[in-house]
Amino acid sequence: MRHSVQSMAVLILLSSGILGAQDLPSADPPASAATAGQSSNPGAASNTDEPSWLRAWMRATDKARASQPHYPAPLVTTHVILVQQFRYDMSWQQDPNGGTTTANYGNSRGLEIIPVSRIEVGIFPPPYIVHQTNVPDGYGDFSWQVKLRAFSKPEGEGDYFVGFFLGGTVPTGSVPLGLGHATLSPTFGVGKGFGPWDVQTTVGAVLPLSATSVLGRTIVFNTAVDYRIKQKIWPMIEQNSTFWVDGPLTGNKQTFITPGIIFSPFPVAERLHVGFGGGVQIAATSFHQFNHRWIFSLRLPF
Repeated sequence: MRHSVQSMAVLILLSSGILGAQDLPSADPPASAATAGQSSNPGAASNTDEPSWLRAWMRATDKARASQPHYPAPLVTTHVILVQQFRYDMSWQQDPNGGTTTANYGNSRGLEIIPVSRIEVGIFPPPYIVHQTNVPDGYGDFSWQVKLRAFSKPEGEGDYFVGFFLGGTVPTGSVPLGLGHATLSPTFGVGKGFGPWDVQTTVGAVLPLSATSVLGRTIVFNTAVDYRIKQKIWPMIEQNSTFWVDGPLTGNKQTFITPGIIFSPFPVAERLHVGFGGGVQIAATSFHQFNHRWIFSLRLPF
């Protein structure tokens, strides 16, 4: 299993490099051509003060955004499109007995960038976890994710997205704040728009690189459905399911229903926008690791 997981990771990363290289932004044009016609456009002229690498990066980001739909990021389900933003989430989880709450500040969200038009790279600092029980507070695990856009078309041209993602965690937090072992998470994501409705679905796995008998392997299946109102308001509902295929919880499954709403995007300055939203996960199966989980999400796309 470990060998197959590593082979999968190498295959995805090599595919990302090959497809990403096809979309590397071209070099800047000569100064005479680049500045032609800018004397009457102060905004365009000011762009020449930016470093060439920054202009190339922003062109790649704009090309990616123009080549795909514009679905909002769900609260729990992995966002199936490429996105460039800083995201900070907080959650408050009601423990199974209902008597205590565990708070998570950061919620394994962070910086997501689009270095080339087919690839997104996400770097997520360890969240800070606070317990009401005798469990010590502290930081969890560092996590990361790489997304590859395989096929996509924007609204009006098909309104769909197909991609392959590879993520993982690094055991920076002590148990039980962290898992104590590294994991890999290969995921397949697809999205489709139907007028004002959007559907995003992901299916993937969480595969420990060691101590599988302790942590177990899981299959994760999520779907989010949202409805667009005035391009700013996005009520949505998600189903979030986890299936344990081995380890101590073999044969168990849990599903949560997550109603929520997102307000986004609102301009702040030049490329910078802001969005926010919230919702609650509600246990829908007899087996569940927590009863309710309230989530608040802040997004700053740029």
